[in-house]
Amino acid sequence: MQTTNRRGFGLRTPNITADGLKIFAGIVMLIQSIGIIVIEKGMIHLDRYTQAELSQALADDSNLMFLAGLGSVLQLIGGLAVPVFAFLLVEGFRHTSSYQRYLLTMIVFALLSELPYDLANRSKIVDWSSQNALVTMCICLLMLYFLRMLAKKGSIAHSLAQWLIVLCAIIWVTICRAEYGLCMVLLVAVFYIFYTRNILKTVLGGVISLLYVTGPLAFYAVWFYNEERKDIIPKYVYYAFYPLHLFILGILVRV
Repeated sequence: MQTTNRRGFGLRTPNITADGLKIFAGIVMLIQSIGIIVIEKGMIHLDRYTQAELSQALADDSNLMFLAGLGSVLQLIGGLAVPVFAFLLVEGFRHTSSYQRYLLTMIVFALLSELPYDLANRSKIVDWSSQNALVTMCICLLMLYFLRMLAKKGSIAHSLAQWLIVLCAIIWVTICRAEYGLCMVLLVAVFYIFYTRNILKTVLGGVISLLYVTGPLAFYAVWFYNEERKDIIPKYVYYAFYPLHLFILGILVRV
């Protein structure tokens, strides 16, 4: 289909809608969770090995080596989700009719996700060693609120203040040990601050996404997003998918 998108030129592009991005990100996140929860924690029990013991076990058992390789591949596929989630968060922030409701919804589902996250990843009902990805997104939404307050000032001092806000968010996700932390915060900041500068946004975002190795490949979908937001699937289904898939995989591994 021939379109003229926000980059200002005619181009034959795929029709990648907001729903398409959400479904894609959800699928690759599920693949990543299977790699971590089912294979690495449920089948291999990587947390029971020291590095030396694991190396010896892999050398002695070809099946174990295959499973470890498969788990690593699934995690690499899952890295595609991070830039897409960061992009969708910024799009949601820019287009929401109620920031307060958007933030409150994210906080509620972050709280609901913590028990399934701990069960799936730590085999505990409550564990404070790390926090789920929605906690990172809550922090990013707060960061975006303060960035918006300074967005139109234009002076060097205000630009420095923006990056100070980003630094505070980085410190916060680091203290919380929230999933996707550093990469998500930096991507959200780049997507928002350089929203209209598509080449710079793509280059910087691609470099940051290398933290997840395969992350830059996700920019194909981001670049060809057509800005269509119809919510064919109710938005709360996407929110619920995160804790639900963690709960199901966590129970599956226990059973």
